[in-house]
Amino acid sequence: MLRAARRAVRRTGPVVPLLVLVGALGLPLGAGATGTGGGATPADAVSGLVVCFAAVRAVRTRQRPLGRTAFAVLGLPVVAVAVAALGAATPSDAVQGLVRYLQVVVLLPGAVLLLVRDRADFRRMGWGLVGLALWQGAIGVYQYATGTGASYAGEDIRAVGTFGATDVMGMATVVSYGIVCALALALAGPTRRARLTAGCCALALTVPLALSFSRGAWIATALICVVLIASTGLRRAARLFLVGSAAAVVLVGGFGVGTTMLQERLSSITRVTAAPDQSVTDRYTMWAAAVDMWKEHPATGVGLKNFPAYRDSHSSIALSAGSDVAGAGTSYRRQPLLSPHNMYLLVLSEQGLVGLCAIAGGWLALLVCGLRRLVTARRTARGPDCALLACGLLTWQLTDFVYGDIGGPSTVLTGVVLGLGAWWALAQGAVAREDVTREDLVRVGPVREGLVREGPAREGLALGAEARR
Repeated sequence: MLRAARRAVRRTGPVVPLLVLVGALGLPLGAGATGTGGGATPADAVSGLVVCFAAVRAVRTRQRPLGRTAFAVLGLPVVAVAVAALGAATPSDAVQGLVRYLQVVVLLPGAVLLLVRDRADFRRMGWGLVGLALWQGAIGVYQYATGTGASYAGEDIRAVGTFGATDVMGMATVVSYGIVCALALALAGPTRRARLTAGCCALALTVPLALSFSRGAWIATALICVVLIASTGLRRAARLFLVGSAAAVVLVGGFGVGTTMLQERLSSITRVTAAPDQSVTDRYTMWAAAVDMWKEHPATGVGLKNFPAYRDSHSSIALSAGSDVAGAGTSYRRQPLLSPHNMYLLVLSEQGLVGLCAIAGGWLALLVCGLRRLVTARRTARGPDCALLACGLLTWQLTDFVYGDIGGPSTVLTGVVLGLGAWWALAQGAVAREDVTREDLVRVGPVREGLVREGPAREGLALGAEARR
């Protein structure tokens, strides 16, 4: 028993800190921690420990360094953000902006690359995201049912989970991650039981996603789900679309889950150009302001965290003073609009073309490399669930960045998601050789547990098994 426990710890050990980080995002946050002032959260503290653990472990185990593509994707943003930090208004703004960008774009993705070893670890991370989504979604449904959520249309019914009224996109983002992961595991999971469980989780998570009243999360999740299902074949996609349509009819028509307000929110999506509400008007105005800032400073932008300082001088009178925040334990107040709510335009306005090419160009490289490996995985039937999960998460995040940006407690999870996409696209060693794992070795012949180790020895064993087959 003790030996089996040791083997289990040896197998899952390196990825446990990442799972702890995911779990930390399920902790309830006080009002001060959920504000927009940039206050640190428990998840931020855990993310720092995870990065330190990954660095120390890489040195102790003499882990093979990242490849040239990984160094370019993770290294170029460091230079771009450092240049933009020189243009910040104050030293504190420069430090805060630099730390946040490095945390999300460089350090956390690098830690995921170093700590996730194989497809089994990758699946554990996927199930961890599903578990976090179920927890946050359950809290959100309770908030809607009891009228203790964030304020929406004069009622405290908006599902926000533990993130509070100041981060209304937090729970919607987490639940969307969970749906994408669950759908990928349901479509191509390693066992029938895993596929069935993941499918049930995906269906259950559609309820809190709907109750989040987040149009952006709805659009991104629906788009990615359609792409993932369509990638499995037209006949299977048709069956799944019929099942999904029937479930939606039962959910909304039969149980009446927020029928009136959901219909109003859905119909508002088609009116974003003809008759936009104030939130859409504010967003369009800030997008135009961000483009004007870039035109004045095309190379390096206006400097980190300087968008609020330049906003009013580049905005029209259509921009409101802020958005209303209330409910979910928060008293009513006006929350200032401090970003354009578009990650690409935020980077373009504050860091110019240099920052946009370095950061967004790296994300595009990850997506291209991930899709190439997705084709290979489908052809060889090795890790198709991991391929769908990684590409689905990465595509969802890049789509969400069109109408969202980093900020708030859920930002830490963005770094983890980018790291999972980077692992699938860029990981070296045995992973790069079509992810030869313990499951593959068992299929080619008996292998003693103690022989399957990390590093070059494990890689040699894997390649030897492949050669014997």
